[in-house]
Amino acid sequence: MERTLKILLLISLIFSATPLFTVNGQEKEGMVKYTPDFKFNDGIYLNFEQVKVNSPISKAKLLTSVDYNDREFFKKILETGKIYFYDNMGVRQEVSKDNIWGYARNGILYVQVQGNFNRITFIGNICHFVADITTYDTRYYNNPYGYYDPYYSPYSYGNYYYPYNSYYSPYRQSGLARTDLKQYLIDFESGKILEFDIENTELLLMKDSQLYEEYVQLSRKKKKELMFVYIRKFNEKNPLYIPVE
Repeated sequence: MERTLKILLLISLIFSATPLFTVNGQEKEGMVKYTPDFKFNDGIYLNFEQVKVNSPISKAKLLTSVDYNDREFFKKILETGKIYFYDNMGVRQEVSKDNIWGYARNGILYVQVQGNFNRITFIGNICHFVADITTYDTRYYNNPYGYYDPYYSPYSYGNYYYPYNSYYSPYRQSGLARTDLKQYLIDFESGKILEFDIENTELLLMKDSQLYEEYVQLSRKKKKELMFVYIRKFNEKNPLYIPVE
């Protein structure tokens, strides 16, 4: 009996000293639950695996003449088109700007899409962000002004709506350049970036059978209206956990 009590006491001490979290019935050691107060480590993220473990190339390992305290530090080093850094073995490496996933500044993630870096404003097991996407069209637009008229498009963001304009610029390259603000999702498990639409929302919700069944029973109109609502529900039921150092 005395030996059993000693073993139980030892186990209780071990568990009290080690942070454990429960996610979908599984305990996660050395992880912290993501909240809006969480800050990702500042630095360059070469790929999404580095994002998942919160382990970027820190400023200290980047080879640059830009002042580390410069508020536009990342913007300036990315303007060169190449990133130079020391890897974990102390070997000098270089990578093209186009081949990096993104960066974190002041704890906030920015993901690269079409050469631009866009802030991820909603983070969870399903992330959401918006990005300016430019497409070119050389077709003739039959209107009295010679270019496509701007139009207004409200984008849903939870219970809020943000108005954005889409426009054509006839001066880009040899055709008409159209820039639209598009919405995207990120599957935090795979790192895949998906367009924010009904089909992709359904695909990601399949990981939670209850929410998925609720969502697919809705009319198409309701599905479109409630896409972000169900993504938020998914993240609340299935919280994101990030490794801690």
